[in-house]
Amino acid sequence: MRSVDERPPLDPEDLPDGVLVADAAGQVYIANQMAARLLGVARSELIGAHLTDAMALDDRRGNEWCDCVRPYDGFNLRTTLTEQEWHTVDGRALLVTARLCRDKPAGAVQQVAVGLRDARVRARLEREHSELVATVAHELRSPLTGVKGFTATLLSRWDRFTDSQRRLMLQTVDSDADRLSRLIGELLDVARIDLGRLQVRAEPADLEALVRRVLDNIAAGTSRQVRLSSEQPLPTVWVDVDRLTQVITNLVENALRHGGGTADVLLRGMDGGVQLIVDDDGPGVPVELRTRVFTRFWTSGGKGGTGLGLYIVAGVVDAHRGRINISDAPSGGARVEVWLPRNEPEVLAG
Repeated sequence: MRSVDERPPLDPEDLPDGVLVADAAGQVYIANQMAARLLGVARSELIGAHLTDAMALDDRRGNEWCDCVRPYDGFNLRTTLTEQEWHTVDGRALLVTARLCRDKPAGAVQQVAVGLRDARVRARLEREHSELVATVAHELRSPLTGVKGFTATLLSRWDRFTDSQRRLMLQTVDSDADRLSRLIGELLDVARIDLGRLQVRAEPADLEALVRRVLDNIAAGTSRQVRLSSEQPLPTVWVDVDRLTQVITNLVENALRHGGGTADVLLRGMDGGVQLIVDDDGPGVPVELRTRVFTRFWTSGGKGGTGLGLYIVAGVVDAHRGRINISDAPSGGARVEVWLPRNEPEVLAG
């Protein structure tokens, strides 16, 4: 193993961000291609230029970067310039930070190292965050409105209603509370998936029995038909039963919601594991949209829902080291294919 001293020096071209380094006189002597691309000039024009000319950025009010931050003659205890947004001549936004290297504390600046990054990445993340907050607020407000409305009505006009009317209102409140609980659970699952902390507690499971139990529960609440077929023999797989129940329920309910009234479920052994196939009779999913189906808050066709279900499904399947994809069903609808490995613990497999 190489010692630290034997390792090759870092090449600025290997860095993902733009980098400029200027000496004590302000002359740029290091500039990578990313910095040149972000600043919109040739790299040869940056090398040897004064930092004031190389960093031709302003704050959209005519204030230039060097005049504002004064890297060489500003506050003499500074060693870092915090990241701020600045703009090129053609209006592109860049995130700029800098390190001021001094010969001693409060001493003269010997070197200025500038980091540049395209601000569009942060803008996109901020936009996605705003969309997430708006969607969550909307989904929470709808059942909360029902809860608040019915409870306020009951509290103010209790004596004006019959027992059956009160019961109906309380049942509606209970239903809305269940909806809130499910939504909060989904949001927690999304957070766990995003952080890579979704845990699965694997145990041996009979997938055919598990699927039949899920379908029986769904059939109890809908008149639509779900057909199950199984190709024997099916290997025993180690799964988190609760999480897989969540996957099967979501896929079948989604097929019934978007399909033409029926859904078909097939189980078969494949590649040492088990493949679960759910077909519907709906219009299907266009090829160009199939990767987007498993993103957060993706909805289609005005069928309602939070748009979190398939994102969670994909996260659970991934946590089981499985695969999921969408193709065309024989009927022309959508086919969702989930493959799960056996996941048998090594201590038992050996």
